[in-house]
Amino acid sequence: MQSTIQAPTPSPLLSIAGFRKITPKQYHSLIDSGIIYEGEPVELLEGYLVEKGMRNPPHDGVVTRVSARLPRLLPGGWILRVQCATSLKESEPEPDGAVVRGDETSYDSRLPEASDFGIAIEVSDSTLAFDRSDKGRIYARAGIPEYWILNIPDRQIEVYTLPNSAADIPHYLNRAVHPHGSAFTFQLDGQTITLAVADFLP
Repeated sequence: MQSTIQAPTPSPLLSIAGFRKITPKQYHSLIDSGIIYEGEPVELLEGYLVEKGMRNPPHDGVVTRVSARLPRLLPGGWILRVQCATSLKESEPEPDGAVVRGDETSYDSRLPEASDFGIAIEVSDSTLAFDRSDKGRIYARAGIPEYWILNIPDRQIEVYTLPNSAADIPHYLNRAVHPHGSAFTFQLDGQTITLAVADFLP
């Protein structure tokens, strides 16, 4: 089922007041100095340090399915990175999955940027509202062409396309919902790939 998304209303990250924003350079300085340890459950989102949601067995189970099964479907020249940092100007999110150009050595010395992306993926349970609003806005602003939410509570995959990065609140113009038991297609470099939702959601 496909639908056109109306312009979103502001979400919590947009309305934070009285907090100082930091740049990615300052963020990395905090890591280099040991103030923030590598691997701490935080992300830099729109200049703010945001705690990542707690993971649970359903979430980790879906991430494991994505890690094992999605790479088999990808054409040559694309890889899946799992829960790794990316560089999107004032944000450095760590999506549950990132389908990016290259191979396993392509990002040894740099982070993937928006131009490297084919698909950003978030696995959502307790973070569903946040992933729909804040993460969606961040990925749309960067112009990432496709964003998937693997929605555990509703047992569906939500596919967002056509990023409107120039809007006052960036968002995706199209949203397609694929329920458990269905399949859908996506494209990378003109190659059409079919994905069964049941292969990725229990």
